[in-house]
Amino acid sequence: MKMINQDTICAIATAQGGAIGIIRVSGPKAIEITSRIFIPAKGKPLTEREPYTLTFGKICAKKREINNTLSRKASEISQGKSDTSQKEESIAPLVEEVIDEVLISLFRAPHSYTGEDSTEIMCHGSSYILQQVMQLLIYNGCRAALPGEYTQRAFLNGKMDLSQAEAVADLIASSSAATHRLAMSQMRGGFSKELSGLRNQLLHFTSLMELELDFSDHEELEFANRDELSSLATHIEQVIARLAHSFNVGNAIKNGIPVAIIGETNAGKSTLLNVLLNEEKAIVSDIHGTTRDVIEDTINLQGITFRFIDTAGIRQTTDTIESLGIERTFQKMDQAHVILWMIDSTEAQRRFEELKAEVLPHCEGKKVIILFNKSDLLLATQKEELSAIFTDMKVEKLFISAKKRENITILEKKLVQAAALPEINQNDIIITNVRHFEALTRALDSIHRVQEGLQLGLSGDLVSEDLRQCIYELSEIVAEGGITSEETLQNIFQNFCIGK
Repeated sequence: MKMINQDTICAIATAQGGAIGIIRVSGPKAIEITSRIFIPAKGKPLTEREPYTLTFGKICAKKREINNTLSRKASEISQGKSDTSQKEESIAPLVEEVIDEVLISLFRAPHSYTGEDSTEIMCHGSSYILQQVMQLLIYNGCRAALPGEYTQRAFLNGKMDLSQAEAVADLIASSSAATHRLAMSQMRGGFSKELSGLRNQLLHFTSLMELELDFSDHEELEFANRDELSSLATHIEQVIARLAHSFNVGNAIKNGIPVAIIGETNAGKSTLLNVLLNEEKAIVSDIHGTTRDVIEDTINLQGITFRFIDTAGIRQTTDTIESLGIERTFQKMDQAHVILWMIDSTEAQRRFEELKAEVLPHCEGKKVIILFNKSDLLLATQKEELSAIFTDMKVEKLFISAKKRENITILEKKLVQAAALPEINQNDIIITNVRHFEALTRALDSIHRVQEGLQLGLSGDLVSEDLRQCIYELSEIVAEGGITSEETLQNIFQNFCIGK
């Protein structure tokens, strides 16, 4: 880690194809190396300028004009103007080739994103220009940055803790208002502050309990008040349980709420998926059993991401491949948060009776919306009769026509309601990271053992061991105390994009 920090690194920080491209340079020689290839339009060189300034100028490559020199000499010889006995020039003149006109922002350590001297070169977005500037930087002493190395350096230099560093990746990947708000909340350090507060309280009691061990000859001494520790353990258990429980919501927000579209063959499931996605994602055919595997895609409704899963039609079949598809249908139903059960409304009662024994067990604990499709083929009186038949079912029901896009807007509103996500603001602490969830789960187990130990009157050394384990798990999330392994750090930062 320390050897990596001694290098000066560079990377293109913007996607290709834009009008403007940005190259980031960071490290002990960032300003010096950038200055070697940059000529300010006026004023002092870059190395003498103040931080937080923008400087306009040119990126230049110094090249020896070999071809022009040789061409000129050949011309002089052919015209008899050159003394051929005279020794030829061994060194061609240096020529400055302008690569681009740029703006350079300058930051000095420790007041930069990485905590190191840094520059950002803003040039035109041509891939040729960007690559030329990169080559010049590398030629003058830079190294191409690894994925996530800028944020890794920020973490190693104490500019952010590990959970905040992970939030940077979540912010870049955010695709909805909700995921953006959660990432911003974590980047601001609200999650870290809450964990640090719990950790410090636990450290206080652990130190007192370990102090008791130094006076083990006096068993009557108790530096750590057991009643206070029991109250603290209860409080910490509630906080950790709340954070761990929020992962269900956080995971749904981050990865999309899974919605399984199920029903018999030819009920219109693939047509509905195409309508919701507004594209021909799934094959639509009058032939039964066309969809033999699950098809997934996502859309954003009112700032919430939904992950729709078109499943194989449920029916009795001897086709091995179709049977495997139907088996996966039930697996996806178990994983779904919302189930859209599509029924051909022209024969709804028969189809419902045929499938209810297989479908209903997989609907327990789910939000279920029964969609009576092809309702454009029904009369108003037939819809009323059908509604009366299904009155006893305490689920949402809606008449739609996927083919004619009837009541699709109402369905989208019902999906948002079925998601039942809480209102998210940038101060809410909701867990979206699997690593954090697993560490919180282990911390919760440890604090439960502390509570049990206190109830059983176990000795201080045994209770203290569980307290230390809880502290360890909380510390691992934000990497306090340097307890996070290098392997964990590599796994986190290797998934970042280059330039961040």
